[in-house]
Order: sequence, then structure tokens, then C-alpha cells
Amino acid sequence: QVQFVESGGGLVQPGGSLRLSCSVSGSISFIYVMGWYRQAPGKRRELVAVITSAGATNYVDSVKGRFTISRDNANNTVYLQMNALKPEDTAVYYCNADLRRGTFARRQTYWGQGTQVTVSS
Repeated sequence: QVQFVESGGGLVQPGGSLRLSCSVSGSISFIYVMGWYRQAPGKRRELVAVITSAGATNYVDSVKGRFTISRDNANNTVYLQMNALKPEDTAVYYCNADLRRGTFARRQTYWGQGTQVTVSS
């Protein structure tokens, strides 16, 4: 089993900040990539930011300069610092992990349950 614990979502005013965190636990051999995706009502789920085990990052253009993804490999935790939030950032944010559960197991992608972020005055 792979378990996700996500936290940090909530209601914030435009221009405000939130920090999401996601801890992954269970029978895990190695986590290659961790990331955050989001899905707004009526829209497709989109990539927000990802980070490799070596620390390389990638962001969707709409959040560059405002969001920062980071990772604690020792604790299998990924963070998303979100600054200068806009109403269009409102969505359910999902944590994602690309991992291997054993030395000879295949790589698989797992998802957290999601946390709501609402940006509104």
C-alpha cells in the first residue's frame, strides 16, 4: 500500500500565500518524481509543478515566478509554496508520485486524495 497525506489547502484572498505539503508512505523502494496537479471545475487536470529526486523542477507557465516546489527526499515529502495567488488558481490540488515499490517492481504513478485551494475575496 502507498499512503498520501496532503495538507495546507484552504481559502485565501487574492495576493495571499499558501503552502501545500504531501507526505508519501508505505512499501516504497524509490520515488523518482513528485509533483502537484490541479483540477478546476469543468476543466481537465493539469500539471502545476514537478520535481525529480535530483531536484530538477518544471512548472506550468501560469505559475512561474509565483509557485515554488521543493522536496524532502529523506521523508518522502513534497511541498508547494504558492505566493501571489489569483482567483484562477482556485482548484483541487493533487499530489502525485512516480515510484517503485520494490527493487524489481515496475514504476507506477500514485495520486493523493486532493486538497481544495480557493482564492477569493
